[in-house]
Amino acid sequence: MDYILYEQNGNVATITINREKALNALNSQVLDELNATLDAVDLATVRCLVITGAGAKSFVAGADIGEMSSLTKAEGEAFGKKGNDVFRKIETFPIPVIAAVNGFALGGGCEISMSCDIRICSDNAVFGQPEVGLGITPGFGGTQRLARLVGAGMAKQMIYTARNIKAADAYRIGLVNEVYSAEVDADGNVVKSAQEVMLAAAQKMAATIAKNAPIAVRNCKKAINDGLDADMDQAVVIEEKLFGDCFETEDQKYGMAFFLDKNKEKVKEPFQNK
Repeated sequence: MDYILYEQNGNVATITINREKALNALNSQVLDELNATLDAVDLATVRCLVITGAGAKSFVAGADIGEMSSLTKAEGEAFGKKGNDVFRKIETFPIPVIAAVNGFALGGGCEISMSCDIRICSDNAVFGQPEVGLGITPGFGGTQRLARLVGAGMAKQMIYTARNIKAADAYRIGLVNEVYSAEVDADGNVVKSAQEVMLAAAQKMAATIAKNAPIAVRNCKKAINDGLDADMDQAVVIEEKLFGDCFETEDQKYGMAFFLDKNKEKVKEPFQNK
């Protein structure tokens, strides 16, 4: 891999988009490598995935404009499909995915973050869909996921104006779950950068998720995602089936037996994912 770094630490894995000189912009090669990396994740051991970008300036600055500038209509549609296929794979990935956003998350960068289950960011993060200023529409799901996350009115304002928003506004409209700032000592000296604090928070959140029953967490993700595309009568049936699917698993038996055990000194063992 030229542009993707992959690291697994226990039950948590981290994908870093590593094209720092181009502010981690997404070209065809990055998308292909990201797709291959997702396919290679060991779902038997990895229970939560973090996606971030290399360097202090950018999460993902967008799709590669140099590559897009000369595309024909057919090639443009094909490039959109390539990005959408990868981002949809992230969105429907069996395990939870956390976007840890530092710096620019524009165009394809905003879109990849929105395909993740949870978004957190450092206080220098900047989000936006600037495509209409380039003569195109968002092409990797931006017109669809943004409206679902922040409402149609706010999504239309962001997309039509092509104006970026800072981390505080992204938090205010519900685009991100949390914003992290640098850690300073009593004299005001920076002990940890905002990016370091944010990445540590992402790892801590991922580890917390990874400690819970993996089958149950996966079924929760599927229930939420599938239910959002259904009416309530269908959605509760989706939940019922995934709820029932958890029973008779070793994790369900152990989790409930531990809860009912009167021995309060007993230490909870890790879930076995079966």
